[in-house]
Amino acid sequence: MTIRLGVIGLGVVGAETLQTLKNHSNVIEERSGQKVEIIEVSARDKSRDRGFDVQKYLWRDDPIELATSQNIDVVVELVGGEDGVALEVAEAALKAGKHLVTANKAMIARHGARLAAIAESMNVTLAFEAAVAGGIPALKALKEGLAGNRINRVSGILNGTCNYIVTEMSETGRSFDDVLKEAQAKGYAEADPAFDIDGVDAAQKLSILAAIAFGGTPNFDSVDTSGVRYVTDLDIKFAKELGYQIRLIGVAERTKDGVMQRVSACMTPKAHPLARIDGVTNAVLIEGSPVGQSLLVGPGAGGGATASAVLGDIVDIASGRGARGFGEAASSLKELSVAPVSVRTGSFYIRVMVIDRPGVIAEMAAIFGKNGVSIESFLQHGRQPDEAVPVVMTTHDTNESTIRNVVEQLGALATVAETPILMRIESL
Repeated sequence: MTIRLGVIGLGVVGAETLQTLKNHSNVIEERSGQKVEIIEVSARDKSRDRGFDVQKYLWRDDPIELATSQNIDVVVELVGGEDGVALEVAEAALKAGKHLVTANKAMIARHGARLAAIAESMNVTLAFEAAVAGGIPALKALKEGLAGNRINRVSGILNGTCNYIVTEMSETGRSFDDVLKEAQAKGYAEADPAFDIDGVDAAQKLSILAAIAFGGTPNFDSVDTSGVRYVTDLDIKFAKELGYQIRLIGVAERTKDGVMQRVSACMTPKAHPLARIDGVTNAVLIEGSPVGQSLLVGPGAGGGATASAVLGDIVDIASGRGARGFGEAASSLKELSVAPVSVRTGSFYIRVMVIDRPGVIAEMAAIFGKNGVSIESFLQHGRQPDEAVPVVMTTHDTNESTIRNVVEQLGALATVAETPILMRIESL
């Protein structure tokens, strides 16, 4: 029997998927027990040079025609985007009784539960392993290998662009802007990098991980999200001195108040596994009972890594192992209770640029004391009267809303030259 594929979107991932299917056809057939063949393709520009001849496939200018074609068993959506063509293709394919494989994190984070319900009603598979940390089988680990565990927390480095930037800043001492330009030149960052450096990409992936880990629907809107845009070489230096590495980390965890999700640049102890993940590499740390901790590390993006996950889903479908997208029946998925980060308790890093005048430290100490926040460490190097100098403090555990009030009050002091920097210290 032949499993017939239609591929929509022939960019880097689509082209890599087609080439790998061709090169690994024997391996895929052996592992799935079926012949897997691409029958139809669709993209915006037929004339573009992709390194292979599209003439060998039936070309569809209209992706919806492909999604509903009688020639196709599995639709592979690699267009991207939360709505628009990608969502139209997904809905049309599933309603037409086609299995759907997608790498679209934005669409799954926003519409995944509804798409899973359509797939279930049509008795077909919605598969999206490639949507999160492409080269790491993180979703399969949660749905299959760790299915007997109660998951308490999922955390990770989920964006290779941000991890490359903070790694290079740490290793070379260069500025954020300088390293970002290099990341763009190397193809690690887009011309408009906001989606990555502001944490949105990581937050979408985290919401999908959390949905599977805790048995609910993705809730992207509840992820407290910030990125690495305001990380400076000065903060990198202080992090080293204090025994930390700065990393963009996503955390989703059970609390007594509900599921808490957050993505931010934070201080992580150098001894922690996530602090040792460098460059464009991704990592997912799963914590549960009885497994304890399980760390998965690998390439998170790029044509090869993402195509690998896409092909894994195709093999599962071809071999009859197409699992439920979120690991359980779509009809049983529920909205998870949400715990706001304002109730979180933890330690923090604060950097304040102050005009070095007598009494300024006493003013700051008074604010901490008035709010009941205990300072663990205090750093000030050098003294330049009437010039702004950095003062760094780390705190003992305190409430997140309280420390934000402290930072706001510090920023209002006449001797503070710029908005203070606040970072969580994630000991995890």
